[in-house]
This record gives sequence, C-alpha cells and structure tokens, in this order.
Amino acid sequence: MDVQAQPHLHPLLSGRFSPSSFDATHVLDDPALTALLDAARWAPSAGNSQPWGFLPARRGDDDHRRVVPHLAPSSAAWALDASALVVTAARLWVDDDIAYSEFADYDLGQAVAHLTIQAQAMGLACHQFRAFDLDGLTACLAPDYGWTIRSIIAVGKGVGSRADRRRRSVADVTGDPWLTRAP
Repeated sequence: MDVQAQPHLHPLLSGRFSPSSFDATHVLDDPALTALLDAARWAPSAGNSQPWGFLPARRGDDDHRRVVPHLAPSSAAWALDASALVVTAARLWVDDDIAYSEFADYDLGQAVAHLTIQAQAMGLACHQFRAFDLDGLTACLAPDYGWTIRSIIAVGKGVGSRADRRRRSVADVTGDPWLTRAP
C-alpha cells in the first residue's frame, strides 16, 4: 500500500486527506460555502441530469441541530467539530416506474469529488462518512419523492493526522480480483 504522496499527481490530489479531527473554532462563511457548492454544481453528470442535492448544516444552525442527533457515536466523536456537515442525496426516481438515472450515485460521487477538491484548494478538508442513522435522518429531513440520502461530508479546517493515508497500488486496482481474464 502506498503511504507517500505521489509527485506525479496534482498537489490538490496528492495532498488531500480525510482528517480525523477538525478545528472547532473555524467558521465556514457564506462565500466559502457557496464556492464549495458551486464546485459541486459544475461536476459532469449523465445527460447533464445533475441528480444530486446537498443540505449544508453549519455548526450551530437549525439544520445542524436536526442532523447531529442521527450521527453514530463513532462519527460524532470527531464530526461535531467540523464547520459544517453537508448531507448528500441522489435523485434515483422520477415516478414509480421510471428510473431517473442508473448513474445517479456515480454522478453524486463526482459532485462530491469536485466539492472535496475545491475545499482542498481553499485550505479546507472534507471527511465523507456513512456512520449515521439513515432511517432516522431520512424521517427527520423528509426528502421529496425519488431522493435518497447517501452520505454526510464533514467540512472544515482539518487538524488530524495524515499518517493513515494508505492506498492500494495502481497494479492492484487495475487487475484481479475484480477483473477475471480468460485463460
């Protein structure tokens, strides 16, 4: 597993990490939040469908107070210090019979990646997670028909360690076990 940054990658990619803690005094102002969401808005999507939605919940605001009770203790231990928790959602269905996009989750992932790299460019960090009560948060936020909550992104000034930044090798991700080759 690679643990060092790769010099052939853009510094925004090689320097990105998911912090294990955040600066609890950092405040995410309106221009910074707008820049993050605008970066996500410009992500590519299948047929330009843009099947993503975000609920930014800044520390201390009403939406934050709605989201926090649904965090798992393992997430709450570090995520509460983030400047914002951004709930992500994908639009999967238009009606009972028609799938909106078989690529909705993929497209949401691209939008989140754009937001993450924008955060990195702004000196911020993101830590994406799924350790929360999905049913409870869905009941609380009551997304419109066809929308499904997928994850939460903690955003802020990261102060945690980068030491656990391990990645599989390029050879590993381009071969077995996911790709079976004919003999």
